[in-house]
Amino acid sequence: MEAAKAIVPADRKSFLMQIIPVMLCFFAMGFVDLVGTASNYVQKDLGLTDSQANLFPSLVFFWFLIFSVPTGMLMNRIGRKMTVLISLAITAVSLVIPVFGDSYAVMLISFSLLGIGNAVMQTSLNPLVSNLISGDKLASTLTFGQFVKAIASFLAPVLAAWGATTYFPTFGLGWRALFVIYAVISILSVAALGATPIHEERPDKASGVMECLRLLGRPFILLCFLGIMCHVGIDVGTNTTAPKIIMERLGLPLEEAGFATSVYFIFRTAGCFLGAFILRAMSPRKFFAISVIMMAAAMAMLFTCDTLSSIYVALGLVGFGNSNIFSIVFSQALLYTPNERNEVSGLMIMGLFGGTIFPLAMGFAADAVGQWGSVAVMTAGVAYLLYYTFKIRK
Repeated sequence: MEAAKAIVPADRKSFLMQIIPVMLCFFAMGFVDLVGTASNYVQKDLGLTDSQANLFPSLVFFWFLIFSVPTGMLMNRIGRKMTVLISLAITAVSLVIPVFGDSYAVMLISFSLLGIGNAVMQTSLNPLVSNLISGDKLASTLTFGQFVKAIASFLAPVLAAWGATTYFPTFGLGWRALFVIYAVISILSVAALGATPIHEERPDKASGVMECLRLLGRPFILLCFLGIMCHVGIDVGTNTTAPKIIMERLGLPLEEAGFATSVYFIFRTAGCFLGAFILRAMSPRKFFAISVIMMAAAMAMLFTCDTLSSIYVALGLVGFGNSNIFSIVFSQALLYTPNERNEVSGLMIMGLFGGTIFPLAMGFAADAVGQWGSVAVMTAGVAYLLYYTFKIRK
């Protein structure tokens, strides 16, 4: 029985008191996307190459490979809500560390903890939503959560630029004031979710790492896993590379070129918001196909565009097109194996390891042939998503 349909008017207030703190956690989940903006500022401050700077987002998403499956097992032992609380605490610590400096070593430690916290959070928060919403409403609810997450992503470059240029006292932090603001919100998220009662069904059966990984032997689960890898690779790749494309082709400084990241996230945020409603009226396969076609058109534009307006249009298409890919793929995987949601969630979030592979490949390609090499790497991800479109279950 769908949780959404089970709610009666008398319970609606209780439901809202549960879902609002959960959505605040989705906002905290979006803090991971500050890595693209932060890595550009660190690259400028320390004079790093593209491949050196792209190590930061790669390092963040490396931890998804290590921690996602164990987190799925941890949820079976301590529950989803407690696991989310742990992830928020780790995230808060990671955001406080840059207050003490922005050296290469300090930022590596900060981004590592940010990646660990986000890996744990993404693995546990999405299944936690299934305790409140299930059935055919799950994809649209997860998409709304991605909309909330995208707001944090969109604000990151804006807050970083504000910190770097404002005359308002930031105590010498500059662009790193962004970390302090998000650290405070992380702490508030811990308090809000900790005070919220959420009933969880009996934990899934205990399972080991090999039992979880064995699920990749199911063809559809493997397809979903690779789809998540491509989605996050394109997401992190665009987040990191968009300002570099503008700086390379138009010669603008980072403070101005950095707005390209905001353009991407503006359209990604709008796509998540509209997708929550579109997915209630349109089949996931059809909407997925439209989204991938938009991204394919954007890649073609990014290969050739040399004006600011045309690059912004391309980034808008990528942002809107990529905004609902995760929710559709993730919900498809959860609904395919309803009795192994924790394990499947761990596997799908492990797919965010694509955020390590893509930026590294893009960094080396950019060092070799310029930013169009980065676009070529992202285009390969779009090509796979086009193939996955035909495999989506109706």
